[in-house]
Amino acid sequence: MGRSCGPLRIVNRLNVLRAEQRITQEKLAKEVGVTRATIVAIEKGDYNPSLGLAFRIALYFKRDINDIFSVEEEEK
Repeated sequence: MGRSCGPLRIVNRLNVLRAEQRITQEKLAKEVGVTRATIVAIEKGDYNPSLGLAFRIALYFKRDINDIFSVEEEEK
């Protein structure tokens, strides 16, 4: 059996990708079907997107989902 892990934190590069492509939070939100507040919360790490939303974002940027979202184990 695998070792037990502690709490996990999802981190993202959403703001970096938006800046590279000069896309506003509002435009991204409209393109993936959420509010600007949702994009803000994702970027700040206050909200973890559903798997469906994470894939819509990855498809929008034409990136692998792992290029945008990753998981880190939180320190205890």
